[in-house]
Amino acid sequence: MVRRASLPAVAAVAVLVLAGCGGNAPVKATGSPAPSSPAPGAGSSNAAAPAPALKPGEVRVAGQVDKPYTVTLVSLRGLPQISVEVEYTSAKGQQKHTYQGVLVHDVLKDAQPRFDASKKNGQLRGVVAATGGGDYRAVFAWAELDPGFAKSQILLAVSEDGKPFDDAAGPKLVVPQDTKGGRYVSELNQLWVGTVDATVDGTGGASGAGH
Repeated sequence: MVRRASLPAVAAVAVLVLAGCGGNAPVKATGSPAPSSPAPGAGSSNAAAPAPALKPGEVRVAGQVDKPYTVTLVSLRGLPQISVEVEYTSAKGQQKHTYQGVLVHDVLKDAQPRFDASKKNGQLRGVVAATGGGDYRAVFAWAELDPGFAKSQILLAVSEDGKPFDDAAGPKLVVPQDTKGGRYVSELNQLWVGTVDATVDGTGGASGAGH
């Protein structure tokens, strides 16, 4: 008695025969193609745009603030002024001058620094870096600038001994309580506000994105 092969068995044999005849013929993939990797150097579309270049005489107020902005000698002259008499030593010898200008604290508070209100006296964790011509830089604790903590009158000076500074040179940072002139920053172009938390806690650099 002849038994007929079932259809599934015949189909299986046919597949094996065809596979054997195929040799090394490439097999066409039927799955979805793997996603391609981004090209090297491709940045995120959410990357922060670089800060615009400063014009001569402009001072950028930036860092950990809600309202970064720029000031100039022209705008500073329109604000309430105070005068201070200072004496300090510099590379040029003993200096004695009278400066007129605006309190740095008044300029910075308009940028609304972001200090942690959940911390007791959170502003005492704050620092301010002042950058001038030739990438010269000096750092201050926020408490040095805040009249609520210190009696100092650190200025953005608009004139020296009655002579206005050139608009293209920008203001000069004046620190009356200092006996040396190292923190008298000329041709000021940036005031950066941040906190020391990330550095002290070991989580990175001083807080406050830079632009």
